[in-house]
Amino acid sequence: VKGMTCGHCVSSVKEEVGEVSGVTSVEVDLASGLLTVESDGPVGAAEIVAAVEEAGYEVANQS
Repeated sequence: VKGMTCGHCVSSVKEEVGEVSGVTSVEVDLASGLLTVESDGPVGAAEIVAAVEEAGYEVANQS
């Protein structure tokens, strides 16, 4: 995730991604920008990207 500068940024991303249906856990590392998502079933990458963008940030790459 690009554009995060503080703990509030991390909280915003975690909140938006956590609202995606099926997501059970969200971890965000401010220093690296790494977003880790766990779910109880398949979750589309587009849904995660849309949630990050809704929080006001950009997804750098997906893996």
